[in-house]
Amino acid sequence: MNYRVISCEKTKDKIIEALKDLCVIYPSDIYEKMLRAKDEEKGRAVKAMEMLIENARIAEEENIPICQDTGMVIVYLHLGHGMSFDGDINKTINEAVAYSYDRYYLRKSVVDDPLFDRTNTKDNTPCIIYTDFVDSDHLEIEIMAKGFGSENMSAVKMLKPAEGIDGVKDFVIDTVKKAGPNACPPMIVGVGIGGTFEYAAYMAKHSLMKGMDEYHSDERYRKLEEDLLEEINKLDIGPLGLKGKNTCFKVNIESYPTHIAGLPVAVNICCHACRHIKVEVYED
Repeated sequence: MNYRVISCEKTKDKIIEALKDLCVIYPSDIYEKMLRAKDEEKGRAVKAMEMLIENARIAEEENIPICQDTGMVIVYLHLGHGMSFDGDINKTINEAVAYSYDRYYLRKSVVDDPLFDRTNTKDNTPCIIYTDFVDSDHLEIEIMAKGFGSENMSAVKMLKPAEGIDGVKDFVIDTVKKAGPNACPPMIVGVGIGGTFEYAAYMAKHSLMKGMDEYHSDERYRKLEEDLLEEINKLDIGPLGLKGKNTCFKVNIESYPTHIAGLPVAVNICCHACRHIKVEVYED
């Protein structure tokens, strides 16, 4: 096997470039969905969608964040075969985040201790970093800036296997119902099914990285995504909680084998500002 070395400096530059626009410009497919959603609504929901669209226009034109909550950064590193870095990649990623949040005037929201001190770190680090290995000839980096209005509405539940598909549906829909307007709908709903307690949550979060035209590869899960989307939109929470057809833009499911005694399910909700981007890095 030929071993390939990825430059930390090049990786840092790629992340900085990605973060420059991540909190300012909507992913194009989500923005297009917002435009379509406006035409589907009536009454106050139309006004709500017009406000969101106008906000998106101002943010991009004036180069200011879509939302004051510019999130906590989550980074997924997908390493190809035989790859390594020429330095401390975790340190490099955090340096890129710190630089970007200062350089681009993004709100710094991370505190150093979750329970006692809760002192702001003043550079939005540390971020959350996941690493896995894939069949590839390059490094792929997925980056998300996750706001906590919607993050706080997320949940995990250890269902009994006998609860099956109905148990999954009930839990997902109940979680969204409890979130109501607090998750800043229209929302994207990520669902992780299987694995273990913590892996279900990982999958739910990672599923939010999917594009609007990406679905589960298993037709049974794809149908479940569609059924959940339909049922969630029947809740009539609507844009910004003002009632309407578009409570949720999309439901994304990731699944994984699990133990015979368990059926872990996690729901990770994201607001309409589902800020995510993918970049690629090749060896020099």
